[in-house]
Amino acid sequence: MHRGGCPLRASEDVSTVIVPFDEGDASAASRAVPVETAINLIYGGLPFAVMMATPTDLEDFAYGFSLTEGIVEHSGDIRAVRVAKEERGLRLEIDLVSERLHAHLARRRALAGRTGCGLCGIDDLAALPSSRSPEHAAPRLSATAIARALTALDDAQPLNRETHAVHAAAWADLDGRLIVVREDVGRHNALDKLIGALLRSGTPANEGFVIVTSRCSFELVEKVAAFGARTLIAISAPTSLALERARQHDITLIGIARRDSMTVFHGRERVTVDAMI
Repeated sequence: MHRGGCPLRASEDVSTVIVPFDEGDASAASRAVPVETAINLIYGGLPFAVMMATPTDLEDFAYGFSLTEGIVEHSGDIRAVRVAKEERGLRLEIDLVSERLHAHLARRRALAGRTGCGLCGIDDLAALPSSRSPEHAAPRLSATAIARALTALDDAQPLNRETHAVHAAAWADLDGRLIVVREDVGRHNALDKLIGALLRSGTPANEGFVIVTSRCSFELVEKVAAFGARTLIAISAPTSLALERARQHDITLIGIARRDSMTVFHGRERVTVDAMI
């Protein structure tokens, strides 16, 4: 539920000047840029983190962030989500059931903010995020299904098509049909929004796979593991720690996924190529 005035926008138009490198004349133009705003996530009235994000699909963001941060275990742990505007950003107020709130307050970390690395506020290497490995069997996927999802994703990113400045995270079924897509200026946020949407809809984690339009860092692998999915496909390459965590959780990890090929970094035995045409 959104409180406080005008609806939140994903982009805004700004005036620009296009300057050619040759001897042509400069020309005025209008350009859409993605909105980026500070979002203060608050549990039980106490601030937990400030994230820079696109202010859309914020209820999905609340659910996904809460799950991947280990604050909740399932959607029923969240009683309500409210969005309130402030002078310098937004408040995302998340009400937890009493048991989860007490558990959260007992382990609450002081976080003044986060950056793209996702680790600000951690002061010990032992505190590096590590999710519980998914329990169900990893699905087998055909290269055709993966290619189908990648092709469809190009047309399923309206904000990126408008601004050329945001990331996307998508969920496809095992046949490669896109089911849910979420966009955000932050790759972590896009994935949290996607996971939140899947969590809220009760989508089984073993009935599809995740695609991210970014490099694959270890935090993305951990978020996918927290949701319970067993396959992650990234447009760019994974880092060494991402690959290590994918092996640890036995998550099929595919990177450099493009129209003409993909690179399987872990789980090759679960990817079939005989159906390619």
